[in-house]
Amino acid sequence: MCDSSSGYIEYTTNILCLFVHVKSHGHVKSYGHMKSFHLFQQCGLKPIFSATSLVMKISEAPMFSKALRMRFATSTSVHSVAWNCTGTKLASGSVDQTARIWHIEPHGHSKVKDTELKGHTDSVDQLCWDPKHADLIATASGDKTVRLWDARSAKCSQLVELSGENINITYKPDGSHIAVGNRDDELTILDVRKFKPIHKRKFNYEVNEIAWNMTGDIFFLTTGNGTVEILAYPSLKAVDTLMAHTAGCYCIAIDPLGRYFAVGSADSLVSLWDMKEMLCIHTFTKLEWPVRTLSFNHTGEYIASASEDLFIDISNVETGRSIHQIPCRAAMNSVEWNPKCNLLAYAGDDKNKYQADEGVFRIFGFDGV
Repeated sequence: MCDSSSGYIEYTTNILCLFVHVKSHGHVKSYGHMKSFHLFQQCGLKPIFSATSLVMKISEAPMFSKALRMRFATSTSVHSVAWNCTGTKLASGSVDQTARIWHIEPHGHSKVKDTELKGHTDSVDQLCWDPKHADLIATASGDKTVRLWDARSAKCSQLVELSGENINITYKPDGSHIAVGNRDDELTILDVRKFKPIHKRKFNYEVNEIAWNMTGDIFFLTTGNGTVEILAYPSLKAVDTLMAHTAGCYCIAIDPLGRYFAVGSADSLVSLWDMKEMLCIHTFTKLEWPVRTLSFNHTGEYIASASEDLFIDISNVETGRSIHQIPCRAAMNSVEWNPKCNLLAYAGDDKNKYQADEGVFRIFGFDGV
């Protein structure tokens, strides 16, 4: 079907689904269920279909204003998405207690199929890939467990039960440790080899997204106080407190080149910080609602940010200027650039024509992927 008003062709097949994450009192919560897959592309570009998969040449995607969009839609809101280290797989976690792996080939033909990971007994609220292994993924769930999976076999290889509902999870860049944050503002560090806790710390303030720097010797906590807490690693001793924003800090992203980190806040601003000096260089001001999610692209040239505004902003990191905005029908809750090319995965909280929740996931691509 060709929609002449938008200039896009829509193809639909009931094979895949989507999910988003939302902030509840500064915390992340997931909802979702996968249902259908839609592919949008500019009229004139021809997708290729096979009996078992949907295929198209992503390399044909033109520049920003004529970008390729791959769209996954569900009947309910959905969680966040994460690319593996080679950029060939996308992972998703859902309120239906499962995670899914979508196999995507960004270069040449794009083949989309999904693998389901089952075992959790509550919603899969967050997940992250091993930065050194393209097939290992960790999931954090409201059932208080963290699980390690092999995407090739779809089997859980490790499991640990922690003290609370887990809402944030991230790998140390060398793949040796995993940090987990729960709804009770407790931080747990897991040794990946033994898959057992080696550090636990309870905080008396709201802790949101967490991250390591690229060398793994600094650990960041974003807080509901508008600060970023800087901890030495592995000691977790306090090094500094950055008075980053006038309202709670919700999210953090690390420049893949290790030069900067960015912080998104409830004050609607995104601040860019020099990693060595720990000084704010400039702010991105295009959004008008609390910033929910951030991501640097693989070269560190661009940063994507999103909120309840009806667009995703893509800005130049060095100049601070907005260079493109992706229109959205509703709040966006998760954005993540592919680690190898300029493909942006994002999840939203759309409504369908009956005004029921319709969580949406898309992949946005442009020239030079």
